[in-house]
Amino acid sequence: MILPDDLRLRLLAGLGLLLLIAPLAHPGPAAAAVAAALALFAAERRAVPWRRLWHLEAFLLLLLLTLPFTVPGPPLWQWGPLRLSAEGLARTLVIGLKVTASVLLLALLLGSAEPERIGAALRSLGLPEALVRIHLGLVRYLGLIRDEMRRLQEAMRLRAFRPRSGWHSWRSYGHLVGMMLVRAHARAERVEEAMRLRHASGRFLRPDLPPPALRDWRGGALLLALGAGLLWWDRT
Repeated sequence: MILPDDLRLRLLAGLGLLLLIAPLAHPGPAAAAVAAALALFAAERRAVPWRRLWHLEAFLLLLLLTLPFTVPGPPLWQWGPLRLSAEGLARTLVIGLKVTASVLLLALLLGSAEPERIGAALRSLGLPEALVRIHLGLVRYLGLIRDEMRRLQEAMRLRAFRPRSGWHSWRSYGHLVGMMLVRAHARAERVEEAMRLRHASGRFLRPDLPPPALRDWRGGALLLALGAGLLWWDRT
């Protein structure tokens, strides 16, 4: 295995790697970043999340349809006021490759980590306790909020609601969002009262994490060296 097992080093190395990939400005290093991410998936014997990538590429398609026509430069194709520039096409390609590489690396580093482990790692890295509690609470109650939204949508369908582009549909969706906020606030108050009855101190009692092993340090350093090499190639 190449990646560090220690989740703290995965978070730090992943953040550093994303910061090194973000300034890339040429298609070659950006494509190499995608190839390196795919190679890491193969080395770790992990399946590539193709479904998540398809959703991402569908979103980037909007960028491909707009950015090449808005960046000035010598036109590759022109039809009336529309001008497709080489600079715009190259910039779109670079942005798409960088976003794809970033999503692949995040999925590889954190895709299989439990939210509780991520919270413990964030706390060990010194993040404020309030942010850690927000993260863990969101993970804990996101499923409940999703189920509540599903029940409200089923109730609307039972009342013969059909989504359209009229004023009635928009007003109904506004009532749906408002009801969700009210119910989420009421559930949050019940959870807070339950925690106070159990004499909660505002901290999740968990043992301190052991120090990272030498192999974890080597894996984190390898990821940062990969990002630094890509940035050096881009600048030269």
